[in-house]
Amino acid sequence: MNSLSLLAPALAFLGGVDPWIFTFAFITVVVTIGMGFWSAKQSKTASDFFVAGRSVSVGWNASAISGEYLSAASFMGIAGMVMASGYDVLWYPVCYACGYLFLLLFIAGPLRRFGAYTIPDFAEGRYDSPLFRKIAVCFVLFIGFVYTMPQMKGAGVTLAYIFPGMPYWGGVALVGAVITLNVSLGGMKGITLVQAFQYWIKMFAISVPVFVLMAVFGFYNGHLGANAAPGETAAPTTEIARKPLVEKAPPDTKWIAPFGPLTTKAVGAAAAKLPAEQRAAFLAEHQKPYSLLYTYSLIIALVCGTAGLPHILVRFYTNPDGGAAKRTTMWVMILIGVFYVFPPIFGVLGRNLAPDLYTGVGAKGTDKVVLELPRAVGGVLGSIMSGITCAGAFAAFMSTFSGLLVSMTGAFAHDIYGRMLRPNARPAEKLFMFKIGAIVIGAIAIVLGSQVETLQINFMVNQAFAIAASSYFPLLFMSVWWRGMTMTGAATGMLGGGLAALACTGTIILGDIGKVNLADFWAYHPLLRILAEQPAIWTMPLSIILMVVVSKATAPSVPADIRMKMLVLHAPEQLGLKQEYIEEHAPGAGH
Repeated sequence: MNSLSLLAPALAFLGGVDPWIFTFAFITVVVTIGMGFWSAKQSKTASDFFVAGRSVSVGWNASAISGEYLSAASFMGIAGMVMASGYDVLWYPVCYACGYLFLLLFIAGPLRRFGAYTIPDFAEGRYDSPLFRKIAVCFVLFIGFVYTMPQMKGAGVTLAYIFPGMPYWGGVALVGAVITLNVSLGGMKGITLVQAFQYWIKMFAISVPVFVLMAVFGFYNGHLGANAAPGETAAPTTEIARKPLVEKAPPDTKWIAPFGPLTTKAVGAAAAKLPAEQRAAFLAEHQKPYSLLYTYSLIIALVCGTAGLPHILVRFYTNPDGGAAKRTTMWVMILIGVFYVFPPIFGVLGRNLAPDLYTGVGAKGTDKVVLELPRAVGGVLGSIMSGITCAGAFAAFMSTFSGLLVSMTGAFAHDIYGRMLRPNARPAEKLFMFKIGAIVIGAIAIVLGSQVETLQINFMVNQAFAIAASSYFPLLFMSVWWRGMTMTGAATGMLGGGLAALACTGTIILGDIGKVNLADFWAYHPLLRILAEQPAIWTMPLSIILMVVVSKATAPSVPADIRMKMLVLHAPEQLGLKQEYIEEHAPGAGH
């Protein structure tokens, strides 16, 4: 009797769980953990843990990078945004893909030819400055922790969906623990196989349910026509289009302004005096300049931020050479481009088939449309389809969090411990600190993720991109292509732009989770609010301007061997100038 009474809460907890959804999600987690244990046996050296032995092929690495990049924001957030705001947000995933074009053209090849484990390695090697390594390593952690929060939000939303009785924080803690275990076991080599496998899980999970939904409820054009606003041309030939329109997302500026209308109190008061039919046009006219500023700033953050994400950049060190890095980038653009065809379709279908999500907040809002919508099929098939999308969601936030954790843990073990605190540390000691660092950083990420349930997934991702676009992107772009850069100029620019973006991000996040009340201030200063919510439009130029001005003022301190370094960065591999920086500059190595 005592045993049954102890099991009762667990049985009640599992009573509302769909067995198909649970099964698919469970299989994904088990396979991920199994791959982690298997690959742990293959990871023996520091090179394996940090850069997978520099032996990852183009196809394997492209799949792994795509798996790492397609996070909860891509798998769940984009569909939720399209559902909430319509096709005004369709350009959003285009910016994600466009960032890889910048990587392909300007950064991927030179970065691999220089040879390093981490971006701080590049910073020290390019400027012969151990001090600059200390500055650069901070931004690996800043960007990483901000980017882990939306992944944890995705974990909390998905687990709360699978287990209706599970609190949001429980899902965050469970997924965080699983990923931390995987990373501590196998490092970069361990997660490369997992992330490549998870890309194809996500591709399957986002595409197959779309075809099933359209087979049951009608094709895409019919749903798009049913969403036409009054006065627009709708497709009148389908059953969907002849049905009464369901309630759509409220016609506010939620996409342009996630935290409320972009108007001053005076404009709002003036609009309140107008008839309803004139009010919308009046507000739209007054909000247009702010809306454009917000949009342009977000484009800069997404495009340039992609080319400045440390957990993506470190992947290019796993390629054998710079040519392979470029080919990898091209294939990544193709793979993620194909993936991004499907989330907007989920958003369009959700506007007709799951309107109840508009009334939900936090873990119950439009961010879960990808998980919820397949159940509209009904019966066992609907449960199976929902189980498949849940498996894809698991793969999304698990693969991205894995990459972030490897990036941050590598910076801790290799840069902070192995190069700053213990320069003479043996490889075994670095590997031990890698495992300890994974546990500590994973625990911090879980705590941060448990605090952001009310924030939109994509908005948090935008903040991480803005910090990357204002710090690492200017550093890499200018360091690779301008021989006149000095260490003082690079450090000043990265600190100026990066810390400004970080301060804006902290202010907005603290305000939105209720730690700071800024509602009245933002109401009177909408322009300042835009510049804080989307700071890249001024923080990235600030960073570049500071780099140029300070470098000009400190021109005598340009590294003496800059010509050779630029040759290493840009010369074809056939000339034999490619180096493995970490091997040549390791303590005790002859150089």
